[in-house]
Amino acid sequence: MEHVDTPSLRRAPVQRRSAERLTRILDACAEVLDEQGYEDLSTRAVAARAEVPIGSVYRFFPNKRAMAEALALRNLDGYAERVTAGLAAAGDRLDWRYAMDVVIEEYLVMKRSVPGFALVEFTVPAPQATREANHRVADRLLALLAGPLGLDPAEERLRTAFLVGVEAADALVQLAFRVAPEGDPGIVAETKELLRAYLGRVLD
Repeated sequence: MEHVDTPSLRRAPVQRRSAERLTRILDACAEVLDEQGYEDLSTRAVAARAEVPIGSVYRFFPNKRAMAEALALRNLDGYAERVTAGLAAAGDRLDWRYAMDVVIEEYLVMKRSVPGFALVEFTVPAPQATREANHRVADRLLALLAGPLGLDPAEERLRTAFLVGVEAADALVQLAFRVAPEGDPGIVAETKELLRAYLGRVLD
């Protein structure tokens, strides 16, 4: 599912052909990111990879940053869909600890397998943008988990706890992938334990 409700997108696609072209552009953006990195990402390289005229890229995006931001938002939508499916599959086993495992595991799957995700997860590579993205991810996860777990997404302490949890998990998972290409399993296991201990104060 494309996330196109973003200021970085100049024009939301209406026709199917236009939506398919946007998908090709974002897919190409992800591939070029993996091969060349963010600094060398360009709208021209993406247009060539997507096999579309450069004007087609500019029709949607004014620059490479806007294009990468749209890819980040698509990643967040994809992550939300994966978490939702994981929660639904749990059935009677679902409690908040199981839900946290789903949240971590689905992120790890994307980190290992989704093109471009290593450089553009849920935001473009910039320290301030990362901080803003973690707020967005925390609120999105709380909204997803509120119904299945019977939580109040408007409760301020809960929102703060989810934000702190996301910030901590983000830092530790990045460490896990610096230690090992596929994510050090020991650090991942300790990350889960840390989240359980911390969130238990609020959710138990």
